[in-house]
Amino acid sequence: MKFGGVPEEVLFDNARALVVEHDPRTRTVVFNDKLKAFAKHWGFRPLACAPYRARTKGKTENGVGYVKRNAIAGRCFPSWEAFEAHLEAWSRDVADVRLHGTTGQPPIERFRRAEAQALKPIAGMPPFQAARELIRRVQSDCAIEIDGNAYSVPWRLIGETVRIMIADGMVRVHHGIHEVAVHAVCVGRRRRIIDPAHFEGLTGFRPSGGGELASSTILRPLVEYEAIVGGSF
Repeated sequence: MKFGGVPEEVLFDNARALVVEHDPRTRTVVFNDKLKAFAKHWGFRPLACAPYRARTKGKTENGVGYVKRNAIAGRCFPSWEAFEAHLEAWSRDVADVRLHGTTGQPPIERFRRAEAQALKPIAGMPPFQAARELIRRVQSDCAIEIDGNAYSVPWRLIGETVRIMIADGMVRVHHGIHEVAVHAVCVGRRRRIIDPAHFEGLTGFRPSGGGELASSTILRPLVEYEAIVGGSF
């Protein structure tokens, strides 16, 4: 909001809160669901620093070090509000007007002349609604409960703990690093939202219309599931 727009790309460090997995050999990156939702909302492409490559790692670290040394080191603040006010004044009166060591120009002047026009405008866009993150245990009916509704997951995960992200009207269920189920958020309560693929291999499954499981449907008891896979969960 401060700059009035958003760039096409944003480079991030490989912090665990942002990057779930980054393969240094294939450069395959799995970003955190919240970061992906945030990037989608504002319209930028997230990038992760190449592992063990100082050239990109340094781009994210140098700015942090500059702020620590020049704006924060040796100072105390009576409140968070005072700290924020200090950083705002320091950015305006010191950081933005100094001669930058690489460009030889004050950052605020370079931004106005060469960078501001390249930003995609965000005026009028609604604020980002942060995703909800939940932890649930898969019940014996192959479902997890969210806000009074039941959503199916693959039956082989009965008894397992899964992580749920709710964003952009979708419920996404993860087991480890794998996305195992996706459902549209259900409006109302006491409804069962079913993906028939989650019950493949089980007998007695009869989904009703609209992707909901009829209350009269009989699923095998947990002990029978255990017998099918050859052991207990």
